Amino acid sequence: MRLSIIWRPMCPTPALTTSLRRSGERLTRPRKSVAVLIDQRDGHFTSADLVSDARRKGVPVGRATIFRTLELFAELGVVERIDLPTGEHAYVVCEPAHHHHVVCSSCGRTTEIDDAGLEAMTASVEERTGFRIDRHRIELFGLCAECREQDGR
Repeated sequence: MRLSIIWRPMCPTPALTTSLRRSGERLTRPRKSVAVLIDQRDGHFTSADLVSDARRKGVPVGRATIFRTLELFAELGVVERIDLPTGEHAYVVCEPAHHHHVVCSSCGRTTEIDDAGLEAMTASVEERTGFRIDRHRIELFGLCAECREQDGR
């Protein structure tokens, strides 16, 4: 006798689904499932993490759908791709306003930080190089307070 598990997605974070509606994109069942998988993650995550989660939980969503949905959420500004020190790409859920990230190299906890102080640095770079800076992205990596405490550092 084979048991089949029926995946019933919970209600994902409104920011993910609201961004779809506001952009005119459809909230399909697969997209909602990906949003729920993202909501169940803590800290940054990779597309492979979501594929693994989907398989483990019996979520009927394919790898390509996960990739396309992540791309769409990134375009909408509610998920941002970050480059880890390992060279791997990961994603974090974030506010659709300009910001940067501080990422714990140990546990993956991610915190958003605003642009405070960076505007002056950007202006200085423009002045020194002659470039007009249109956009920038900064990711800072280190150990969060909890991991430092556990490591005794």
